[in-house]
Amino acid sequence: MSARFSVIPSSSLPQETGCVEGRRSANFHPSIWGDYFLKYASDSNSLHSHVIAEERIERLKGEVGKMLTSAMYKPAEKLNLIDQIQRLGIAYHFELEIDKELEQIRRGYFEYQCDDNDNDLDTVALLFRLLRQRGYHVSCEIFNKFKDGDGNFGKSLIADVQGLLSLFEACHLRYHGDDNLEDALAFTTTHLESVDKRKASLHLGKKVSHALNQPIHKGMSRLEARRYIPLYQEEPSHNEVLLSLAKLDFNLVQEQHRKELGNLTRWWKGLDVQRKFPFARDRLVEMYVWWLGEYYEPEHEVAREILTKLSSVISIIDDIYDVYGTWEELELFTEAIERWDVDAKDGLPEYMQECYKIVLDLYDEIGYEFSRKGHSYRLFYAKEVMKNQARAYLVEAKCFHRNHVPTMEEYMSIALPSSGVVSILAWSFLGMGDIVTKDVFDWLLFNDPKMVKASSVIGRLMDDIAGHKFEQERGHVASAVECFMKQYRVTEEEAKEELRKQVTNAWKDINEELRRPTVIPMPILVRILNLTQAMHMMYNGETDNYTHAGTKMKEHVTSLLVNPLPM
Repeated sequence: MSARFSVIPSSSLPQETGCVEGRRSANFHPSIWGDYFLKYASDSNSLHSHVIAEERIERLKGEVGKMLTSAMYKPAEKLNLIDQIQRLGIAYHFELEIDKELEQIRRGYFEYQCDDNDNDLDTVALLFRLLRQRGYHVSCEIFNKFKDGDGNFGKSLIADVQGLLSLFEACHLRYHGDDNLEDALAFTTTHLESVDKRKASLHLGKKVSHALNQPIHKGMSRLEARRYIPLYQEEPSHNEVLLSLAKLDFNLVQEQHRKELGNLTRWWKGLDVQRKFPFARDRLVEMYVWWLGEYYEPEHEVAREILTKLSSVISIIDDIYDVYGTWEELELFTEAIERWDVDAKDGLPEYMQECYKIVLDLYDEIGYEFSRKGHSYRLFYAKEVMKNQARAYLVEAKCFHRNHVPTMEEYMSIALPSSGVVSILAWSFLGMGDIVTKDVFDWLLFNDPKMVKASSVIGRLMDDIAGHKFEQERGHVASAVECFMKQYRVTEEEAKEELRKQVTNAWKDINEELRRPTVIPMPILVRILNLTQAMHMMYNGETDNYTHAGTKMKEHVTSLLVNPLPM
């Protein structure tokens, strides 16, 4: 694996290049949240009210479970029920029931042609999306019935705004070669953008506006549930049982998230990050929200803690390599990470010694938990990804110190490893249960999986498009935008447009890799999808919401962790 990090021979770097007089500064703004969440570290909620909420949730779950398995609902009604459960953020309570119902609907539609809504675009598109989301292969030819004699989508569909919206959402599950869906995406986008809000209901107009900016398939599920619950409440035909369960569950889980973040804030303060690393981004809260996209369910508390701690430390290390460290210091730090020995900190500057100690202490803490749970082997993989990440950062720094603008091919061979996607995924698996085996880690680290590469492409290119101007202003290795502009002699906007196409193609790779049967358990692949959705949230709108946390990210934190849903 280490071979991929040696793109630029070290002998090609002039010895004096790294001797920097003074240090660069990115002028990152300080933490927006400070100690705000520290107050949640001690659970101050009434145990009695907590128990009452849990009991009510259990009763409502029983009612929803009966709805899911009831034979009274027609397939179209069952599809809508499943869609609502998923979008309301409560599907994790009913995964087995949803799988069973979708399998029955799939068999009924495709094997027995029990298609009572065969000509209803909304239902057919919903069927297509829900089945593909679950890994079932459904041909896009299912939409041929909605085309006219010339092979175009019929003009009669234009007035069916709900049908257009469902078809638009389905298009984001497309594979390579799904020409029907390429046509459908262009068709639906054009007509949804021109929807006269006075002709569509206000409620439907809101759904259209949001979907055009944030399709369901690319949305971070916890954040999208928070947005959807109030919108669902506005529907005249909403189900009160579903709505009550969604609100109660969201608020109860939010309490747990706040407590977790309170404890993480206490740990972060104990590291004295602001004093020891004033050059680095202080973004613990934003990092935690990022990983709520990976898994928000209560059962993943330990996994969230491990991932947030490791990724927050790697963010400091990223800023050491990108912003603060001299070339000589970066070489020494990389060597120290490779040695993984407390004595290796000797000879490092003080700020690097502090960072190195944090890394070793954190791994000792995590390693103890692994041993206690019989997962000692996971520590080897956790160390390997940290070493790989340091090597990748060093190669990237070498480009900057040489003032080298690589070709796109050379750039991607450097930038994909340094994007951190493999590291984040490995760390996200550490705290999960027995479904994560040694084979899963070997697959992730040593097989270069197509889905992981696609996720890395999406994260890296969206990050580059969002942040390249800010990074060039402070002094940073050339991004994909600069590399593409130089190699192909095009404008900035032309370069961005081509990179957006590469992001679109990478999403198709992800969709294809989710098809059953899969070589890796589906719950593992879903974590990769979730990470990709979280990165989409972080860089959507061509803004780096992690670095510039006062933008949309502040709204996300407020909606997910500050304000409970009104009951």
